[in-house]
Amino acid sequence: MDRPTLEVADVFRRYGDTYRDAAGPSLSTAQRRVMTAIETCRTAALGGHVEQCDTCGHQRIAYNSCRNRHCPKCQSLARAAWIEQRTAELLECEYFHVVFTIPEPIAAIALQNKPLVYGILFRATAETLQTIAADPAHLGAHLGFFAVLHTWGQTLVHHPHLHCVVPGGGVSPDGSRWIACRPGFFLPVRVLSRLFRRLFLERLQAAFDAGTLRFGGALHALQDRGAWTRYLAPVRQAEWVVYAKRPFAGPQQVLAYVGRYTHRVAISNDRLRAIDHDQVQFTYKDYRADPAQAVKTMALAATEFIRRFLLHVLPLRFHRIRYYGFLGPRHRAENLTRCRQLLASTPSLAPSVPAVNVTADPPRLALISIRLCPACGRGQLIVIDRLPPTGRPTCIADTS
Repeated sequence: MDRPTLEVADVFRRYGDTYRDAAGPSLSTAQRRVMTAIETCRTAALGGHVEQCDTCGHQRIAYNSCRNRHCPKCQSLARAAWIEQRTAELLECEYFHVVFTIPEPIAAIALQNKPLVYGILFRATAETLQTIAADPAHLGAHLGFFAVLHTWGQTLVHHPHLHCVVPGGGVSPDGSRWIACRPGFFLPVRVLSRLFRRLFLERLQAAFDAGTLRFGGALHALQDRGAWTRYLAPVRQAEWVVYAKRPFAGPQQVLAYVGRYTHRVAISNDRLRAIDHDQVQFTYKDYRADPAQAVKTMALAATEFIRRFLLHVLPLRFHRIRYYGFLGPRHRAENLTRCRQLLASTPSLAPSVPAVNVTADPPRLALISIRLCPACGRGQLIVIDRLPPTGRPTCIADTS
């Protein structure tokens, strides 16, 4: 696939200094680091190496990546490595995709209290799924799942939500059998939504009572308890959005899906259409429009584009992919072994689910294609020289 002709890095290189000057001290250290990383990614500023084909002698310069998790260019190998680790963990059962979203008034609080409120989102979601699944009236089983935090909408507005990928069943309370959900149906979303709302708001209220929430700008008045209570009153009554997408066709589809989804950033380079007249044009999907006309184009002032992009910079060391239940990191290997034993002893499940190909090795395949000589198509590119970093941002293009 051809490399996009425009990149988020181009916007940052052209307008980043202007944005820094205008933002001043309101620009956090984390945001400044992200800007610098994206601006210097795969340029001489970070150094690099010279490669030469061992067959035809073709040479190319490849500059180093910034490896920042917010950089659109640095996620492909990280994604491939993550897929390799997850492939062997897939179970031969139906999988579901469940999304938990917080209302806009809560999202505004989250924007000023990212570590705290994003953490509440993870904990409330996990407890909701585990509580409802453990209820004998619904499933009566111990679940395992992972959750991925996304904080953006299609137009880069702040829209925090969790995507959960959940096997369609779990282990019985006594550990003796696998309990599968009904085919094509996981858990009732209305029940999930109301418990999620209650658990989230309880934790948020506890954070307010403890004085750990911070309010600035338009939310400054919320420091007053009366204003806080009035602000939350509508969201306590509103229906919170929890929805379950159609179940995956099988474990292999889960792998293909998460490979595209888990390591996304706020906007990919291939959505950019133009950078001119101090504006950035990019495509977005309008989910309320007719599917045939859902893809549209938006133009933003370059500085507004940067502002929206930086809304999604995560706190330092904040984990945006987390694992729960029998997929929790402490006893994951033993739990998965037990799950496979229980699934194998449940004959009714075996014929309907395709086997998982655990021999696939995306990272190594990706590395082979990267090293293949683009000139002759036969030789392998070998590093013959190292290029020291210049320490200065540059617009020199990466030729790798």
